[in-house]
Amino acid sequence: MLPTSRRDAEKRSCYATVNWDQPSTPNTPHHAPGYSSSASTSSALESSLDNPPPYRKRYIDSHDSLLPTHSPPSTAYLSQDSPQRMSSPAGNRRFAAGFDPYASSTGDSDATLADSISDSAALKANQADFALSQPSHRQSTRVNKYDHLIPVHKHRTPNFDLIAWTLRQEEIIGLIYTILSLITRLWAIGLSKVVVWDEAHFGKFGSHYLQQEFYFDVHPPLGKMLVGLAGLISGYRGQFEFKSGETYPADVNYIGMRVILAMFGVAMVPLAWFTSGGLHWNWRARHLLTIMVLLDNGWLVISRFILLDSMLLCFTFTTVHGLVKFMQYKSAPFSKAWWFWLAFTGASIGCVSSVKWVGLFVTALVGVFTVEDLWDKFGDLRIPVRAYARHWCARILCLIFLPLTIYMLSFKAHFMILSRSGPGDAQMSSLFQSHLRGNDFALSPPEAAFGSKITLKNMGYGGGLLHSHVQTYPVGSQQQQVTCYHYRDNNNEFIITPPWNEEQLPANYSGSDQPLRMLKDNDIIRLVHDQTKRNIHSHHIAAPVTKENLEVSCYGDENTGDDNDHWIVEVVDDMVHGKVYRGGPVRSLTTRIRLRHKNIGCYLRAANAVLPQWGWKQVEVSCDKENNAKDEHTWWNIENHWNDRLPPGDEKLYRSPFLRDFIHLNVAMMTSNNALIPDTDKEDILASKPFDWPFLWNGLRMNSWDDNTIKYYLLGNPVIWWSSSISLVVFGATWLYYMMRHQRRIQDLSPNDWAHFLYVGKIAAFGWALHYLPFLIMARVCYLHHYLPILYFAVLMLAHLMDHFLWRPTTAVYYFGGRQRKPLGQGVKNVAFATAVAAVATAFWWFRNNSYGFQGDINKHKGLKWRKSWNIY
Repeated sequence: MLPTSRRDAEKRSCYATVNWDQPSTPNTPHHAPGYSSSASTSSALESSLDNPPPYRKRYIDSHDSLLPTHSPPSTAYLSQDSPQRMSSPAGNRRFAAGFDPYASSTGDSDATLADSISDSAALKANQADFALSQPSHRQSTRVNKYDHLIPVHKHRTPNFDLIAWTLRQEEIIGLIYTILSLITRLWAIGLSKVVVWDEAHFGKFGSHYLQQEFYFDVHPPLGKMLVGLAGLISGYRGQFEFKSGETYPADVNYIGMRVILAMFGVAMVPLAWFTSGGLHWNWRARHLLTIMVLLDNGWLVISRFILLDSMLLCFTFTTVHGLVKFMQYKSAPFSKAWWFWLAFTGASIGCVSSVKWVGLFVTALVGVFTVEDLWDKFGDLRIPVRAYARHWCARILCLIFLPLTIYMLSFKAHFMILSRSGPGDAQMSSLFQSHLRGNDFALSPPEAAFGSKITLKNMGYGGGLLHSHVQTYPVGSQQQQVTCYHYRDNNNEFIITPPWNEEQLPANYSGSDQPLRMLKDNDIIRLVHDQTKRNIHSHHIAAPVTKENLEVSCYGDENTGDDNDHWIVEVVDDMVHGKVYRGGPVRSLTTRIRLRHKNIGCYLRAANAVLPQWGWKQVEVSCDKENNAKDEHTWWNIENHWNDRLPPGDEKLYRSPFLRDFIHLNVAMMTSNNALIPDTDKEDILASKPFDWPFLWNGLRMNSWDDNTIKYYLLGNPVIWWSSSISLVVFGATWLYYMMRHQRRIQDLSPNDWAHFLYVGKIAAFGWALHYLPFLIMARVCYLHHYLPILYFAVLMLAHLMDHFLWRPTTAVYYFGGRQRKPLGQGVKNVAFATAVAAVATAFWWFRNNSYGFQGDINKHKGLKWRKSWNIY
């Protein structure tokens, strides 16, 4: 044993020359500018080492093997009253503000840094550099438990130093993972030469942008505009129809389109790596998360085709990344980095919501953390009121105004590009359609008359065209159905006819010399369906869906009917000419009217209530007994107008405001989305239920299963999906265990570790719940790919728990056996990491053909049906 004075001098020499707050770099002296080696500091260090506080003493006694060999223990192991930690001015500032689990760091968290220094050969190179720049204090034998902190001379190896430097660089590791992601996503991406799965939809939508033809879809336009852009870059000009299973012609560069869209899937992997850097994980957990994102078969296959899902996933990842980075700068409000990551998060929200409405779920996650943060600041009396108001303004600007601006701009671009009449015109208002090139609405006769053939457009947001067909109601009157339909059809056409008690129009009205009778406010009319010659009719029978309203049907014929066929025209106003005086004319496109039943007094209404399958999922038309003059679902306008005896109109009169078109289209999207409900009369072999997703009860055939076809099967990596789903349950049980022991005043974790456990756990648990639970209450049909954004949060939870129980130095301990509460050895940690990576990689390789394509007879590929419900064979 060395004399006490010699041993103490060595302690002081080691601790007084190392900057604990800044990671060491090669060939750089380790004298921290904020540290003092005065007698008072040395005395404090001596006192701390010989008489550490209770929490520190427990850690030193049980965790000596985890301490690095070239620097003092990490600050995460020290209590706030430790003299060593408080000897740094920077340390004083950090502890004065209290522990902040979101605080920015130069690399891994302090706890992770200590573990990675002792484990990683890369960081051991720093030990050699430190030894070269310091006096030697090495003794031939270890004299006490602090001697392993004394610097050691080691010979330097140039090649080893290069490897060590490389492994320390976040960007280089991210680049390596990006290259691996490129290889996995682009390998044999053009193997299938036919239209696969939903390429039939989204490829066709891209064609509409290139042809500038207006179309309708239930998803926002940003992702589909990017599909069109990928086609434009690839040299595609929009001439292909993208019929399912059809072979791509030679002049369609489908491989180029797939490659461009696959870049969003490629970006997921490096995003996962850099996001994990802000979660204060051990290096093993960071690599495990990134490898799981790299090697999940479901994420892989969905990124290799002309689909929106790769964009949805990418922007979901960027939103989570922005949230994590912003929370790192929580302690530096209004700094440039703080503003950047707040705006980055808002822009990501705008993008993900503009691809699919599923992006609103990750928006809710950001909202939860924003509300929590503002609530915490509300209770912090040290923050001035003006500063607190600035926090509110910053979040409103970046997290509400900026995303909404991006979302609306995507629709503005959508309307500007699609300037020609196309298959989706009928979803929009009549005024909007009138200014599309190729549309002839504006050339229709400007004023309607008796004998005119018209179509009536409902003016409620998302409203359709008044429609009837030969099918009858299976309930109620069982007369001919009347609905609202959102597509052009001959069954949308009606003739304005006088009531039964007035003189009827001659059969050859268009060629007769009978004086024209113009349609005016307060006129009584019949609407005769042009195809079936039946009259729009209502009676005291409840509507099939909206029971409080009355049924509307088509009844009678040209010679048969009653006064229940009579409707009174009530003019609301004219969108171009303003208020119309009583008895004023009814103009096509611009005059808004209501149709009141003459006998009952109810109003013709279509409020986006969807009929069952027997009504072809079309919108119900009913007669509303409430006289609500402001209910736009009772407002109608004449859209098409044919009358050979009237002069044509002037298209220069009509304009459509953007905001109204924006709202109208979004309501129409919502209505159509709600109509996507399962058909109980048909079996959809592709559909699945949300309960099936977490444990992969079903897969999804993405194309034909013919022997001559390259077959793709949407199925995730079972190891990742099953283990990540289990981790969600484990987290809940662990949180409950810690809380129960806390109630008994048993502190299993330090404040730092408890805050870290909750912080990352909340991101994963809330993110998973906010994405998954809404699908349980949705009526619409669901498919397996809807779980892919949800999976990311389950994978985050799995990596978090692996870090907490196996790799985090302060929490990775034995829970059973004779070594209970003792720290896990480095060998155990490495074996656990290698086992996890090997399991993920093995499952990926086993199911690789799901993503890269099966060729030939599927029955030749054995051992893939791990569940009976997987319809691979």
